Amino acid sequence: MDQALQLRERARQRRENRDAHGEQGFWPAVRVLAVTSGKGGVGKTNITVNLAMALSAQGENVLIMDADLGLANIDVLLGVRTRYNIGHVLSGERSLSEVIVDGPGKIKILPASSGVEKVTNLSAEERMHLLGEFENLDYPIDVMLIDTGAGISSNVMYFAVSAQHIIIVATPEPTSITDAYAVMKVLSTKYGESRFLLLPNNVQGEKGARKIYMDLSTVANKFLNISMDLLGYIPADSHIPRSVRSQKAVLDMFPEAASSQAFIRLAQRVMALKPPSGLKGNTQFMWSRSIKSE
Repeated sequence: MDQALQLRERARQRRENRDAHGEQGFWPAVRVLAVTSGKGGVGKTNITVNLAMALSAQGENVLIMDADLGLANIDVLLGVRTRYNIGHVLSGERSLSEVIVDGPGKIKILPASSGVEKVTNLSAEERMHLLGEFENLDYPIDVMLIDTGAGISSNVMYFAVSAQHIIIVATPEPTSITDAYAVMKVLSTKYGESRFLLLPNNVQGEKGARKIYMDLSTVANKFLNISMDLLGYIPADSHIPRSVRSQKAVLDMFPEAASSQAFIRLAQRVMALKPPSGLKGNTQFMWSRSIKSE
């Protein structure tokens, strides 16, 4: 049985098990991961989408939150039509359930606003309102992927520290590596984050990925009190820009491509991650549900 068939069979068995036990009032422990970067244009959103597709293929209920709140990308990347967005939730016009839309591969998407400046810096009240909406969400989620904006804005920092795991995306470009370090530095020194997962993108194999890891870890070990693990890597692959132009996930359009196989391995590593013990300092999305279910 090839890998794709194995994933489909695993997904079928997992969903049958859920149906047998019933989903009413049941929430499994939710894994919340933020995918972020220091520099824009490093493929962060594309990684989020394909990771979501790979996780869904393994039988996980996946929600993507487009947290680049003023510059919507997820729905555009996938060619998904949306009527409402997170701005309507923050204003109280719509509930979270009314805004979330279905994406390909059974994933769910919480779309961001586009070109709306007022949502680019959330107030404390808006953040708490959003948290309350997640608490009232009435269908099960196994994994939530938060696609943050790039850089060190207050929104990026808030959504990063709201996650159990922070994935830092970097490419071989020197500016990308420098900016990735800057993000970890701010998250470490200002917000007390001490553990990061590095995901090199658009690299020439494992050697290229390890070079980025060594460049970053050498500096981080010298100046920051953090741990940084290499989560995997996404190889340079001409299939990716072709899928982006077609507004499809590369995993969906070219399942046998080298990058697609890398996303499958990445999903397996994500599911093997152990959640951090106890709550971190910031109020975290879905953690009360996660704790109740454990």
